[in-house]
Amino acid sequence: MIGAAFGAALMAGPVLALDLALPVNARPTVERNTSPDLYAAPVGVFEAGEVPVLSVEGDVRRGAWRLGSPGLTPLQVIVPLRRQLVDAGFEILLDCASAACGGFDFRFATETLPGPNMYVNIRAFHFVTAVRKSEGVVQEVVTVLSSTSATSAYIQIIQAGALADRTTSVTAKAEVPVAAGEEAPPPDPASQGDLASALLNAGHAVLSDLDFDTGTTTLGQGPFASLQALADLLRDQPDLRVALVGHTDSVGGLQANINISRERAQSVRKRLIEVHSISAARLEAEAVGYLSPIATNRTEAGRTDNRRVEAVLLPAPN
Repeated sequence: MIGAAFGAALMAGPVLALDLALPVNARPTVERNTSPDLYAAPVGVFEAGEVPVLSVEGDVRRGAWRLGSPGLTPLQVIVPLRRQLVDAGFEILLDCASAACGGFDFRFATETLPGPNMYVNIRAFHFVTAVRKSEGVVQEVVTVLSSTSATSAYIQIIQAGALADRTTSVTAKAEVPVAAGEEAPPPDPASQGDLASALLNAGHAVLSDLDFDTGTTTLGQGPFASLQALADLLRDQPDLRVALVGHTDSVGGLQANINISRERAQSVRKRLIEVHSISAARLEAEAVGYLSPIATNRTEAGRTDNRRVEAVLLPAPN
């Protein structure tokens, strides 16, 4: 291990802003912030049995996002973020990919948010560590991990240091990367927050930004943009009714999966009733377990896609 622990009190001077722009179809899957805490940021590849790290003490902010974009490479995903860090005055200390980083050994020696919120393909990931210095002293570190599967891309961003006095934002507003040899895909209404259009035009829409406490059917704290959009639609059109339908991957028996997916749908229904003041009579909670997949269950990325809650438009009452 190299480097000393840099205390949050080291940062002085003017407040600086960091605004990282993710692709517009990036959907947050999890956030975890701790303070004070210690983050071991990799600054070298795995060799001689370890990954060299820089230990940074202070505020630690962790987040993961998913992009529903097939065919991307980890480099395509990370290049815009790396450029933004350099433009914001950060120095790149580590920039490596998959086997060059150390593959499996690097991945499991590095802090990573748990699945299904963050998926790492051992054969397809890219890692960047960047630091901001003041008078030669590290004040802040940012690490970015990107990984891709055949159907999706994932991004993890961890920031550590004296962050309490900084204006920091990570927003989904940049252009979506385009896979080599492909044209830019048309805008996905649901990915741009227009869940209402997706639901009214197609009759159903995935509530894609939901997350559930690990190993439970309890809906995370939120707030969730998809639930706000759904609640706004229901308020605007008081004759609409929806079924909230829970789905799972194919791990385990059918009845157990139906029970899990129903409880998750019920958690979403409860949130809409209690937080968004939607009438219970307009919301149903149903479940189909693993019987309606939207991706293969043979990969972790596919199973992640299949674990979801959808809103399905119901006929108007007679």
